[in-house]
Amino acid sequence: MDYFEKMKIDINCDVGEGIGNERDLLPLISSCNIACGGHAGDADTMKEVVQLAVNKDVKIGAHPSYPDRANFGRISMEISSEELQTSIKNQIDSLISILNRHNTKLHHIKPHGALYNDVAKNRETATIFLEAIEKYKEKVFLYVPYNSRIETLALQKGFKIKREAFADRNYNADLSLVSRKLPNALIQKPKLVMEHIIRMIKDSKVKTVEGELITIEADTFCVHGDTLTALQILTYLTVEFTKLKSSIKK
Repeated sequence: MDYFEKMKIDINCDVGEGIGNERDLLPLISSCNIACGGHAGDADTMKEVVQLAVNKDVKIGAHPSYPDRANFGRISMEISSEELQTSIKNQIDSLISILNRHNTKLHHIKPHGALYNDVAKNRETATIFLEAIEKYKEKVFLYVPYNSRIETLALQKGFKIKREAFADRNYNADLSLVSRKLPNALIQKPKLVMEHIIRMIKDSKVKTVEGELITIEADTFCVHGDTLTALQILTYLTVEFTKLKSSIKK
């Protein structure tokens, strides 16, 4: 597909995580991933973000995590498959109940943090996660990283997927994200984020921290709501993509 035909991109953002910047961010994105109690969020935050998303016509996704609020869901947990499946189901159900009250539907599911990383590389964890969300597979998209374990399994099992890439994170050569413990994990300058995204759209390549260009495919790009410059990044992307789209129409 020609580069210019790919300009209709989806920018998603993890929200409802206690940062409190949703009113600023949601007008600048097209889909959101709402924390539903595992690593952050509760009934009140979910209600607030759902209302904002409905008002701004932003697609709503569930953002379940390991049930580990103490570590913000960013550390892998030793947990039985039954406990993990129950937690994932309960988290999504809690958001669904709020969506029902707003007469709106769930668009996608995206695991959070360590759970996202684990389902990407571990077949057993990916299987557990997919079994937990089995009932949604025909109507709800699953956001997955490109060329991951969960992408392969989800396609085999008939799930609808959208491949996700990270606009504000650096990548290793194996397409894993650079650890947040390292100083170069985040990309916080808006212009660099734009270049990162354009390369992935135009060339289907991502530049790793080692400087290598690796193949990647993405249908949606994430900017983390807790990135310090998230608002500046999203504002810049909105302006620049608007300019690009205008130039295409001329």
